[in-house]
Amino acid sequence: MPSLASLAAELGVSRTTVSNAYNHPEQLSRELREKILAAAEARGYQGPDPMARSLRTQRTGAIGVVLTEELRFAFEDRASVDFLAGLADIRDYSLTLIPAGASVHDAIVDGIVVYSVPEGDPQLAGAIERGLPLVLCDQPKDTGVPFVGIDDYAAIQPAARALLEAGHRRVGILAKRMFSTPTNGLVEDVASADLVAQRARVEGARALLGDAPVVTRHLNDPDSAADGARELLTRFPDLTAVLCTTDSMALGVMEYCGGRVPHELSVTGFDGIDTRYGLTTVRQPNRLKGETAAVLLRSLLDGRASERERVLLETTFVPGATVARVPRASSPAR
Repeated sequence: MPSLASLAAELGVSRTTVSNAYNHPEQLSRELREKILAAAEARGYQGPDPMARSLRTQRTGAIGVVLTEELRFAFEDRASVDFLAGLADIRDYSLTLIPAGASVHDAIVDGIVVYSVPEGDPQLAGAIERGLPLVLCDQPKDTGVPFVGIDDYAAIQPAARALLEAGHRRVGILAKRMFSTPTNGLVEDVASADLVAQRARVEGARALLGDAPVVTRHLNDPDSAADGARELLTRFPDLTAVLCTTDSMALGVMEYCGGRVPHELSVTGFDGIDTRYGLTTVRQPNRLKGETAAVLLRSLLDGRASERERVLLETTFVPGATVARVPRASSPAR
């Protein structure tokens, strides 16, 4: 069978040159690369053996991405999709997704990105124990691990301020998953939430809105969001506005309330993932977050000191059509 060595000997080039034709084409002239590939095809040579390359270089060419959700979430949640698209910019590496429940110890990777997990998460602990280059995104925030995220506490406050400026004083909060243990319903003790990004958004909003009631849903899908809206507005029928900690939750409120938004009920979201409905929201740079994590991890993989090991990205408040002045006579929520 043809091999890299036999092909190199036949063409009168080094084995590195043949390898570069497949792995680093930018290092060869177009003519030389085409000559090597044509000779390889004529002899049935399929290219360098990736397993042998991995053993030789002690590199797998893969980055592990630890998720706090099931695997399908990475393809269904728009914020996650944008984040992964940015992270995929890391050159010369593929991504290996490690969903909730999978063992981070078994992943054959060169480095790890942990994306939004609870405090005390065993996958984060496992990633730290492996001693590989590691970057943490979103949450938890203060672990000593290189971090990329946003200031959730401050970022949501422009949305709360917009509701106050429109005259709303009876505001409820609908939050995506706040606890790693499946929890649905009224949140009596916000400080006990172990998903700190959502907790920070709720606390940041409450710093302006006062003791606003909070309802959470463990799943971040349209049905769960609409059901959360039903519970919040049934428990507190005098609310004139609902502040949501994700856009998907806000869209669930709009689905439940129908045409009542914004004339009877104002709604705000968070993420900036969907502007089709004119949602008043806060846009966070999900793709840039992935790109920044890629740059930071790459510097660690290459053994270079990073200029910044804690990066907080800017968010943008996006006024929309879902916030209106408080109606003179607020009708009870259905």
